[in-house]
Amino acid sequence: MNQQETVDYYLKVVWQTVANRYNQLASEFGITQSIGYLLININEKEGTTVSQVAALLGLKSTSLSRMLSTLEQMGLIYRESNKGDKRSVKIHLTELGKEKRHLARVVVRKFNDYLNDHISESEKQQLIETLKKINQLTIDYKPE
Repeated sequence: MNQQETVDYYLKVVWQTVANRYNQLASEFGITQSIGYLLININEKEGTTVSQVAALLGLKSTSLSRMLSTLEQMGLIYRESNKGDKRSVKIHLTELGKEKRHLARVVVRKFNDYLNDHISESEKQQLIETLKKINQLTIDYKPE
């Protein structure tokens, strides 16, 4: 089987292209695509636990620690012990973090508007359904 004939090849290529484009756009605001994604997913009122952020980014908590330290040094977040469970740490946005999150949301919204202008609603729905199916098949896959 030729590499270009596999579904996973196109999934990887397309995601890399999207991530690279987001990184180019995010760099104009002094952040990366990963940082923007993390900022977008922090609950502004209640904060978000480190374990929730790790799951969102697909990282182990230990790998996330370095990234969070960098974000603290950049002045985008601060960490606080969870009042209900002292073992748990919540991440909160600083004012600068809220500004950068707003910029990240604008970039994501504009990019998705661009895609929506060039992909019909039926194509979009078919793509989403196909990706959901691939995701479930991947979860269910057990090699013989």
